[in-house]
Amino acid sequence: MPDDTPSASIDVEQAEPLLRASTSHRNYETNHANPGPRNAESPSLETPPSVLDHPEVHRSVEYDTVPEDVTFGRNVSWMSAYILIISRVVGSGIFATPGVIFKSVGSVGLSLLLWVVGSGIAACDLAISLELGCMLPRSGGQKVYLEFMYRRPRFLASTMVAVQAVLLGFTASNAIVFGRYTLFAFHIEPTAFSQRLLAVGMLTVITIIHACFLKTGILIQNALGWVKIAVMGAMVFAGLATFISHTASPSNSAPTVDLLSWDEIWKDSNWRWGVVSTAIFKVSYSYAGFGNVNNVMNEVKDPIRTLKTVGPAALLTICVFYLLLNLAYFLVMPLDEIRASGEMIAALFFQKMFGEAVGRTILPLLIAVSAFGNVMVVTFTMARVNQEIARQGFLPFSTIFASSRPFNSPLGGLIVHYIPSVLVITIPPKEDVYAFILDVEGYPSQFFSLAVCIGLLKLRRTRPELRRPFKAWVPAVWLKIVLSLALLAAPFVQPPQDGKGDVGFWYGTYAVVGTGILAFAVVYWYLWTVAIPRWRRYRLEEEVDVLEDGTSVTKLVKVKAA
Repeated sequence: MPDDTPSASIDVEQAEPLLRASTSHRNYETNHANPGPRNAESPSLETPPSVLDHPEVHRSVEYDTVPEDVTFGRNVSWMSAYILIISRVVGSGIFATPGVIFKSVGSVGLSLLLWVVGSGIAACDLAISLELGCMLPRSGGQKVYLEFMYRRPRFLASTMVAVQAVLLGFTASNAIVFGRYTLFAFHIEPTAFSQRLLAVGMLTVITIIHACFLKTGILIQNALGWVKIAVMGAMVFAGLATFISHTASPSNSAPTVDLLSWDEIWKDSNWRWGVVSTAIFKVSYSYAGFGNVNNVMNEVKDPIRTLKTVGPAALLTICVFYLLLNLAYFLVMPLDEIRASGEMIAALFFQKMFGEAVGRTILPLLIAVSAFGNVMVVTFTMARVNQEIARQGFLPFSTIFASSRPFNSPLGGLIVHYIPSVLVITIPPKEDVYAFILDVEGYPSQFFSLAVCIGLLKLRRTRPELRRPFKAWVPAVWLKIVLSLALLAAPFVQPPQDGKGDVGFWYGTYAVVGTGILAFAVVYWYLWTVAIPRWRRYRLEEEVDVLEDGTSVTKLVKVKAA
């Protein structure tokens, strides 16, 4: 929350009782990173009721350096946090993009190398998330980091995050995937109406579960996450079994490339930078989402220690599975079929292993389950981000959306996520318009990612006294900056030959519209916080209040200028 608080470091131990008073009135967990020794003058952790009822609460961004509780408690264990990352990262990418990447780069060796490079890029992204999450262990993720890093101009960072949440905070792609593949699995002819009906139905069910049955929702998404891990494990086992069978009996059918021959795996490699860079971007999208736990830090048990361990564990799991799944594809399928598979490589894999009849039913169901799990974890985390935005006073009816009533869950945040998601699913009349909306959603996020990386380097220089239980390698931060700049420039540097790409109009329209949304946020901020207050002779000030459920909120009030 941008404010005029001096840049003094808040002592973690002295801040603990204040945080308890300003958030949930629950017992505060003390096992965070690097707790200093408590002196005789520091307040006791056993805070008396008079302190809890004190009207003075603290919402300064300086207090973002210490953990904070929420009214519905810390329900995210280490295992739940692990699944939050697994289910967010492992979507449809690994089941669709390997065939496309292999076709573009030309060889098995280069294709596998790019997935290894993608692992390195994911590690850089994770390192940045770990440093920021451990240094600022609050729910909200990028919202918290941008407000802490960019306090001037006042309210600008908060306004831009709020505009992005309202206009672009939707979950649509995997909801549509769920509807499409569910119908396909049951041999029902998919129509636009039936797909959207299933997608909206699934989103509605997930929203109700997370709103009314918080702990049950966590258990369900954990179970779906383990199903996803089991599916990847079964696919890897099938591929390795095929390879061992071929090694033991060369007469068996086998892939058309010898993976043990160095020259053979690099044959027909296409090293042109334009081709390689595009393939890297596709791989990077399959690794996106390692900062998912950062969005729900207020609910994570032992948040800093959990984040430091669960992130690397999930990264190792996903990187190993991704590499082995690519090997399984090459071990089971002839290269010509992989080149021609497009985004259906996993479907062909299942048909090779189990036959066309079984594969045609099993694979769509598994993809539908994967999509359901992804939507569950995205809805779970985005609701928390929206609730944090509401707590800052930057949404209409903020006190309603910030409250945890009536089900002791972030119902308001779920509604803010549900409405734009349903609109995006139901309104677009054409497939290319739907693809365009998804592109618009992703493009502005690169601006935020770039700003976070630059802000991290800025904090290293201006705030060296901040506690950093984990520090990202500086070259990793610079690599992320370069990649963000490359993605922002991509629509204008390498246009497709027909100028349209995956839509029926100019391919770069999404970049212009995405930039326009950010420009709208800046104009809205200027009118709301600068121009109109000057004209009507008042200023916006922040007033802190505590709702009936114990949630602390910030209210923006108009104070008449002298």
